[in-house]
Amino acid sequence: MMLYLLGRHPRPKVSLCSGDFLVGLRYLGAMNPSRKRTVRLVVALSAAVVLASALIYTSFSAASPALTPTQLLHDAQPGRSYQLTGTVAAGSVHREGTVLDFSVEDRAGGTSIPLAYTGVVPDPFHEGREVIVTVEKQGGRYVGEANSLITKCPSKYKTAPPSENQNS
Repeated sequence: MMLYLLGRHPRPKVSLCSGDFLVGLRYLGAMNPSRKRTVRLVVALSAAVVLASALIYTSFSAASPALTPTQLLHDAQPGRSYQLTGTVAAGSVHREGTVLDFSVEDRAGGTSIPLAYTGVVPDPFHEGREVIVTVEKQGGRYVGEANSLITKCPSKYKTAPPSENQNS
């Protein structure tokens, strides 16, 4: 009673479970326009931060690094797919029907993994070329995922031999 005499009104209680929610909306409608803009800005920026965080989280959690044959031999678990990177081993490419059998070895040589691949084979694919292929360990062998073979281009920026030096 005393509050009404001083010209102040108690803030209405807002409950989402009862009909009092509409009273709360009327209270927001009577809010100062500059404060309303500030509240909208804070809500919009908060939503943007949440969405950006979700996007960053999903992009990093979905990324799977490409493993070398040595790393794959130590880390591979049956039923899980991995990106394998390395060079196609010399003398390892054989085709039997639709299946392409070849081995991928570390860039420096050494460990090599034989795998069976079905799907599209890029034109630049040949022995000695760097490749990336998605593989899965099935039993004791590695099987390439269909249409996942990618060949890497050789570096354009190699040191030219002295006979091709254009600055002389």
